[in-house]
Amino acid sequence: MSKSDPNSAIFMEDTREAVEAKIKKSFCAPQIVEENPILDYCRHIIMPALGVLKINRKDGNSKTYTTYAELEADFVSGECHPGDLKPAVAGAINDLLQPVRDHFANDPYAKKLLETIRGWQKDIDAKKAAETK
Repeated sequence: MSKSDPNSAIFMEDTREAVEAKIKKSFCAPQIVEENPILDYCRHIIMPALGVLKINRKDGNSKTYTTYAELEADFVSGECHPGDLKPAVAGAINDLLQPVRDHFANDPYAKKLLETIRGWQKDIDAKKAAETK
Protein backbone atom coordinates (compact mmCIF):
# COMPACT_ATOMS: atom_id res chain seq x y z
CA MET A 1 0.00 0.00 0.00
CA SER A 2 1.36 3.40 -0.96
CA LYS A 3 0.77 6.95 0.18
CA SER A 4 1.30 8.07 -3.42
CA ASP A 5 -2.04 6.42 -4.16
CA PRO A 6 -4.53 7.79 -1.60
CA ASN A 7 -6.94 4.99 -2.45
CA SER A 8 -4.48 2.41 -1.21
CA ALA A 9 -2.88 4.16 1.77
CA ILE A 10 -4.56 4.19 5.16
CA PHE A 11 -4.76 7.61 6.78
CA MET A 12 -5.48 8.45 10.42
CA GLU A 13 -8.74 10.16 9.53
CA ASP A 14 -10.08 7.37 7.28
CA THR A 15 -13.54 6.10 8.14
CA ARG A 16 -14.09 2.52 9.26
CA GLU A 17 -15.63 1.80 5.87
CA ALA A 18 -12.69 3.31 3.99
CA VAL A 19 -10.20 1.19 5.96
CA GLU A 20 -12.24 -1.95 5.32
CA ALA A 21 -12.46 -1.20 1.58
CA LYS A 22 -8.74 -0.45 1.27
CA ILE A 23 -7.74 -3.59 3.14
CA LYS A 24 -10.19 -5.71 1.14
CA LYS A 25 -8.65 -4.49 -2.16
CA SER A 26 -5.06 -4.76 -1.00
CA PHE A 27 -2.55 -7.30 -2.25
CA CYS A 28 -2.20 -10.37 -0.06
CA ALA A 29 -1.07 -13.44 -2.00
CA PRO A 30 -1.84 -16.68 -0.17
CA GLN A 31 1.17 -18.21 1.60
CA ILE A 32 3.54 -15.41 0.42
CA VAL A 33 5.17 -13.29 3.14
CA GLU A 34 7.52 -11.12 1.07
CA GLU A 35 6.10 -7.74 -0.01
CA ASN A 36 2.77 -8.56 1.63
CA PRO A 37 1.32 -5.32 3.06
CA ILE A 38 -1.30 -7.11 5.15
CA LEU A 39 1.34 -9.14 6.97
CA ASP A 40 3.45 -5.98 7.27
CA TYR A 41 0.56 -4.32 9.14
CA CYS A 42 0.42 -7.33 11.43
CA ARG A 43 4.18 -7.44 12.02
CA HIS A 44 4.87 -3.74 12.46
CA ILE A 45 1.64 -2.22 13.77
CA ILE A 46 -1.02 -4.59 15.05
CA MET A 47 1.01 -7.09 17.05
CA PRO A 48 3.29 -4.48 18.68
CA ALA A 49 0.34 -2.23 19.54
CA LEU A 50 -2.31 -4.77 20.49
CA GLY A 51 -0.32 -7.94 21.18
CA VAL A 52 -3.12 -10.05 19.78
CA LEU A 53 -5.04 -10.66 16.58
CA LYS A 54 -8.23 -12.72 16.52
CA ILE A 55 -9.23 -14.16 13.17
CA ASN A 56 -12.80 -15.33 12.66
CA ARG A 57 -12.63 -17.78 9.81
CA LYS A 58 -15.33 -18.29 7.23
CA ASP A 59 -15.71 -21.92 8.36
CA GLY A 60 -17.00 -20.64 11.70
CA ASN A 61 -13.83 -21.36 13.67
CA SER A 62 -11.66 -18.64 15.12
CA LYS A 63 -8.05 -18.44 16.18
CA THR A 64 -6.29 -15.91 18.35
CA TYR A 65 -2.66 -15.12 17.65
CA THR A 66 -0.44 -13.66 20.33
CA THR A 67 2.78 -13.61 18.30
CA TYR A 68 3.50 -12.55 14.76
CA ALA A 69 5.67 -15.66 14.25
CA GLU A 70 2.68 -17.90 14.93
CA LEU A 71 0.51 -15.94 12.50
CA GLU A 72 3.18 -16.01 9.80
CA ALA A 73 3.67 -19.76 10.19
CA ASP A 74 -0.06 -20.40 9.78
CA PHE A 75 -0.18 -18.04 6.79
CA VAL A 76 2.74 -19.77 5.06
CA SER A 77 1.21 -23.20 5.68
CA GLY A 78 -2.14 -22.09 4.30
CA GLU A 79 -3.90 -22.52 7.66
CA CYS A 80 -4.58 -18.76 7.65
CA HIS A 81 -6.13 -17.54 4.39
CA PRO A 82 -6.07 -13.91 3.14
CA GLY A 83 -9.88 -13.95 3.01
CA ASP A 84 -9.94 -14.54 6.75
CA LEU A 85 -6.92 -12.40 7.60
CA LYS A 86 -8.01 -9.20 5.84
CA PRO A 87 -11.21 -8.58 7.87
CA ALA A 88 -9.29 -9.19 11.10
CA VAL A 89 -6.59 -6.72 10.05
CA ALA A 90 -9.19 -4.12 9.05
CA GLY A 91 -10.88 -4.51 12.43
CA ALA A 92 -7.62 -4.18 14.34
CA ILE A 93 -6.56 -1.10 12.40
CA ASN A 94 -9.97 0.44 12.98
CA ASP A 95 -9.64 -0.25 16.71
CA LEU A 96 -6.29 1.55 16.70
CA LEU A 97 -7.61 4.50 14.69
CA GLN A 98 -10.84 5.06 16.65
CA PRO A 99 -9.28 7.25 19.38
CA VAL A 100 -7.77 9.43 16.63
CA ARG A 101 -11.14 9.72 14.86
CA ASP A 102 -12.76 10.61 18.17
CA HIS A 103 -10.16 13.29 18.79
CA PHE A 104 -10.73 14.92 15.40
CA ALA A 105 -14.49 14.72 15.86
CA ASN A 106 -14.64 16.05 19.43
CA ASP A 107 -11.80 18.57 19.74
CA PRO A 108 -12.74 21.84 18.01
CA TYR A 109 -9.12 22.81 17.28
CA ALA A 110 -8.27 19.39 15.83
CA LYS A 111 -11.48 19.38 13.80
CA LYS A 112 -10.69 22.79 12.28
CA LEU A 113 -7.09 21.75 11.58
CA LEU A 114 -8.26 18.63 9.74
CA GLU A 115 -10.74 20.67 7.68
CA THR A 116 -7.93 23.07 6.73
CA ILE A 117 -5.63 20.23 5.66
CA ARG A 118 -8.41 18.63 3.62
CA GLY A 119 -8.99 21.98 1.91
CA TRP A 120 -5.32 22.20 0.98
CA GLN A 121 -5.42 18.65 -0.35
CA LYS A 122 -8.43 19.49 -2.54
CA ASP A 123 -6.51 22.47 -3.94
CA ILE A 124 -3.49 20.26 -4.70
CA ASP A 125 -5.68 17.62 -6.33
CA ALA A 126 -7.43 20.24 -8.49
CA LYS A 127 -4.08 21.70 -9.57
CA LYS A 128 -2.77 18.24 -10.52
CA ALA A 129 -5.94 17.48 -12.46
CA ALA A 130 -5.62 20.77 -14.38
CA GLU A 131 -1.96 20.04 -15.20
CA THR A 132 -2.79 16.64 -16.68
CA LYS A 133 -5.37 18.04 -19.11
